[in-house]
Amino acid sequence: MYRWARRNDKEIRHPMLELRSLTRRYGSIVALDNLSLSVSPGQMYGFVGTNGAGKTTAMRIVLGVLSADSGEVLWNGEVLDAESRREFGYMPEERGLYPKMAILDHLVYMARLHGMSKYDATKASSELLDALGLAERSEDRIEALSLGNQQRVQLATALVHRPPVLVLDEPFSGLDPMGVDMMASVLRRRADEGASVIFSSHQLELVERLCDAVGIIRDGRLVAGGTVEELRSRGGSQVEIEVDARPGWAASVARSTGSTTVREQGDSAVFALPTGTDDQLLLRAAQAAGPVRRFAPVQATLAELFRDVVTEEPAAEAAEEVPA
Repeated sequence: MYRWARRNDKEIRHPMLELRSLTRRYGSIVALDNLSLSVSPGQMYGFVGTNGAGKTTAMRIVLGVLSADSGEVLWNGEVLDAESRREFGYMPEERGLYPKMAILDHLVYMARLHGMSKYDATKASSELLDALGLAERSEDRIEALSLGNQQRVQLATALVHRPPVLVLDEPFSGLDPMGVDMMASVLRRRADEGASVIFSSHQLELVERLCDAVGIIRDGRLVAGGTVEELRSRGGSQVEIEVDARPGWAASVARSTGSTTVREQGDSAVFALPTGTDDQLLLRAAQAAGPVRRFAPVQATLAELFRDVVTEEPAAEAAEEVPA
């Protein structure tokens, strides 16, 4: 399994990856602004944000590809060093494969670079290819694969030495639904075995389904973070209503109750209620529009929360941080 670090000759049973107050600038551009987050063992952490928010910069600092202007990365409570970094698994957004090599040979070679014996490297590589649906193509050259299958090989390269930490930049990019399911299953299995998995993605529905915790970054700052349930609860009170009524009923209900129509499809709509609003007011307004076939509370989706926090006015955000 995984090799736990030791400190003062005592085995550490609960390793954790921590980013503390990371700041990185490129001239006048602030890529990371006092960014802090942590990923526990066995946790799948989704790192989301718009393009240019700082996700890739943060990941490259964790791997030592970039250095921070200030702040630090900790592993097991100590500053992450080069030796520990070598054990991590990294999947960059840009592919870094040897196109002329056979798939199995490529994975075995990478595993041997991490100190695995030829037998263990071959065994681990074969198991991964089977799990990722590539066992029958193990002798094919990488250049003969589709981009989606090359993405699977890229993931296998990051996983083959059984790293305690996986840092993955857009691992699901370019995959068809079957490829997404296979890759998600492999990552979930590794997390269940104790690995810390942090990955970035623009596929918010996928992040919501897979991750134990999520961090939303904007302009280099973590603007929301927590478990998926904690983040969804931030969306406030929402109600889904289905009414047999004429088109436009949802807009009428929203106006009369001071609520907001979150989404609408056919006879069904989801409304966000202002704080303190009685949902029975919403029900009565819907009944006035027509027969109510469904009236049920729902939680905000991660995509809805994401839109809220990344479009929030910086001034309002700053005002919240001023001590009372």
